Amino acid sequence: MTVPVPQSAQLRPARSLPQKASFSIVSILIIVALWGVIYVAGMFSPPLLDDADSVHAEAAREMLLTHDWVTLHINNGIRYLEKAPLMYWGVASSYALFGVKDWSTRLPLVMGVLLLLFVTWSLGRTAYGERGGFYSAVVLATSLGPYLFTRFLIPEVLVALWLGLTFLLFLRSLQESSPSLLTCWGLAAACALNVLTKGLIGLVFPVGVIVLYLFFTRNLRHLLKLRLFSSVLVFLAIAAPWHILAGIRNPAQGRVRGFLWFYFINEHFLRYLNKRVPRDYDTVPLLVYWALILVWMVPWFVFLPQAVRDAAKRWRERSREIRQPANPGSLFLLWALVILVFFSFSTRQEYYTIPALPGLALLVGGWLQREEQANAADAARRSGRISSLVLFVIGLLAFVTGVIFLRLSRVPPRGTDLAELLNKNPQDYALSFGHFFDLTPQAIGAFHGPLLVVSLALLLGTGINWILRHRGKSASGNLALAVMMIALLACVHSAFVTFSPILSSKRLADALGKQYRPGDLVIVDGLYENASTLNFYTGIPLRSLHEPAGNLWFGSQFPDAPPIFENESTFRSQWNSENRIFLWSDQVEPKELASQKWYVVAHSGGKSILTNHPFPKD
Repeated sequence: MTVPVPQSAQLRPARSLPQKASFSIVSILIIVALWGVIYVAGMFSPPLLDDADSVHAEAAREMLLTHDWVTLHINNGIRYLEKAPLMYWGVASSYALFGVKDWSTRLPLVMGVLLLLFVTWSLGRTAYGERGGFYSAVVLATSLGPYLFTRFLIPEVLVALWLGLTFLLFLRSLQESSPSLLTCWGLAAACALNVLTKGLIGLVFPVGVIVLYLFFTRNLRHLLKLRLFSSVLVFLAIAAPWHILAGIRNPAQGRVRGFLWFYFINEHFLRYLNKRVPRDYDTVPLLVYWALILVWMVPWFVFLPQAVRDAAKRWRERSREIRQPANPGSLFLLWALVILVFFSFSTRQEYYTIPALPGLALLVGGWLQREEQANAADAARRSGRISSLVLFVIGLLAFVTGVIFLRLSRVPPRGTDLAELLNKNPQDYALSFGHFFDLTPQAIGAFHGPLLVVSLALLLGTGINWILRHRGKSASGNLALAVMMIALLACVHSAFVTFSPILSSKRLADALGKQYRPGDLVIVDGLYENASTLNFYTGIPLRSLHEPAGNLWFGSQFPDAPPIFENESTFRSQWNSENRIFLWSDQVEPKELASQKWYVVAHSGGKSILTNHPFPKD
């Protein structure tokens, strides 16, 4: 029988015990192995995607080419002032070391995931002990959400990393009778790096969580111990220089407002209030936004209710005793709640919740440790068995659904363009995974292999977990779930590669690069970001057949910006000239080419490169 660990022992790791030190090495090796199998293995494919993925990669590529590490540019010199620079510095540095490749684009995020897993492990060890830290890292490493939102280049996982490091240093400051300079300045530096990663929320989130935690634990005086004056100076020394230089190098010019207005007012406050200009984004419904938390925590979400309840219970118990230190679980709960509630009143994308997931993973990891160390009759064991049964029912339903889809769909003939089997829903494309609403039963036939493996993995993984937990082997049940997720995430990657021609114009970029000659024009039938992989992979500047909007809107207004936007009149004039014009379009028969002659250069993923002159004969 396992002896329950006293409550006090669950809050502090016993680092002095030799067996704990040896287990730490095993924990580290397992965490690194999970990271390698899941994240490193998926780093080399598919090609970069249109929109945010290649737009952000292009900003880093041009940073390296121009040696301008202050002002971001895209599309060969158009200012791109809406983003903080740290992620782009990391990607540009990766390019400098390894060359401009798909995997070197993803490397900084993949390394960020590894660091985040270690920070999560350290936070869990500090809060619960070695086993709790290990489970917290495993939960985060094998959850669905963090994997999905590191498949393209967005900084949310880095925001989570700096938040985790901030809270780790904050907990250390609570353990020190007089917090050291290193702890306080490290906390300030982590907040500054977060501001350089994602803007003002990099300060709002950590400060909000820490102040609320200290308020609820009746310990606001602790703020005075954090050497606020020198810590603010450290924060400003790291975060301020880039903002100042960006403001100096991109001032208001005539009717064009400068960096400070666009970055702080338009991209922070007006975006939050859903009044950003231009309004080229969508928002996830509030109930869907909250429900997606459960999806991103698959399969561990079934343990989340008892983990949250347990943290809240311990919080209430400790709040009655003024001298008793608060349970760090309440800090993790606030970590998640502050982010989720903050964006509930704003425009919302699916990935905005990702920085909250480490806090939830820590709550689940702490509860999994408690379940494992409880005796057979403990409520935690009974709760674990109930949750495993719920998860098995979900897995069984998913298996049945998968089998039905497998029976209804047929594998398309070799060489079939997946785009021919889809129904387009452009009204959903402003959402991160909007293109997946295009799937039809016929299109699902292209994913027969991954769908079969996912169905079997869910059935076996959840079933084995249920059996093992009913036999009192919760640790083995957790192992079964982790292995299940390795298989499931491998299938997600395989399906992502299959679907990538719909999301990427890489094949068209390869064809364009072979035909393009200096002096030719490449025009996108729509916004630049719809076909941004053309620019990234070829280095050719693009023009947009669209009213001024999107990623190029603000930068195109500066006096030094070349012509970017075409209207119907200028496009027809260009098309009927002697110059060679290439048109990227996702329309079968672009309305702009009605009654015009055109020739197909390449077609892939429901998109085409068309040209106005026939190719010269060899």
